[in-house]
Amino acid sequence: MTAPSTFGLSSEARNLHWLLTNLVEEVPGIQSVAVVSSDGLLLLSSDAVRNDEARQVRESRPSGPRGSSADLATIVSGIGSLTIGAAKLMAFGGVKHTMIAMDEGSLFVMSISDGSLLGVHGSAGCDMSVVAYHMALFVGRAGHVLTPELRSELRQSLESTTTGSIG
Repeated sequence: MTAPSTFGLSSEARNLHWLLTNLVEEVPGIQSVAVVSSDGLLLLSSDAVRNDEARQVRESRPSGPRGSSADLATIVSGIGSLTIGAAKLMAFGGVKHTMIAMDEGSLFVMSISDGSLLGVHGSAGCDMSVVAYHMALFVGRAGHVLTPELRSELRQSLESTTTGSIG
């Protein structure tokens, strides 16, 4: 994984980037990770190279696909909404996590705080229990620092990265 630039970010934002980088690099089978706000906006991604590709695609075709980070964020947001709705209908309380095992990979979605979600795309051979455990560690470490101010800072940082400016 290519580490995103954290120049100019607060210590909380840099720590969150570090936690995300560590999650991807230390857990076998993780392909990509996205942190998504409660309104479905991508806040943080492990996919820095794809963010550049997404920017190029968006510039050439504004209505086309935006790349794997944005795609993962969209899927995570949708699954989060669906499971929250299902839990309300079934009166089972809040959703803690969702795991989807497919033939060629896995998708994990875990609540962080205030409706924010952590989404992980895992390879077919990943150990789902190990991925879930490390996601829970990430959520435990990141949940209390993911304040509205930090979410705003992360969103602005991602927008400036995807528009080509550094900041």
